Amino acid sequence: MKFLASVVEEMKLVTWPTGKEVNRYTTTVVATVIVSVIFFAAVDYGIGALVNTLLK
Repeated sequence: MKFLASVVEEMKLVTWPTGKEVNRYTTTVVATVIVSVIFFAAVDYGIGALVNTLLK
């Protein structure tokens, strides 16, 4: 029971993000993922084109 009481006390100390912060963090993550996808797609396309050129 001491463990559960400690958990409850710790949860009272947690600072939860506001809705505005959650929106900002979500936007940042989505934008980062989109940029990463575009970058790796371009690198993949470039390497594929290079390999095809070398194999011809």
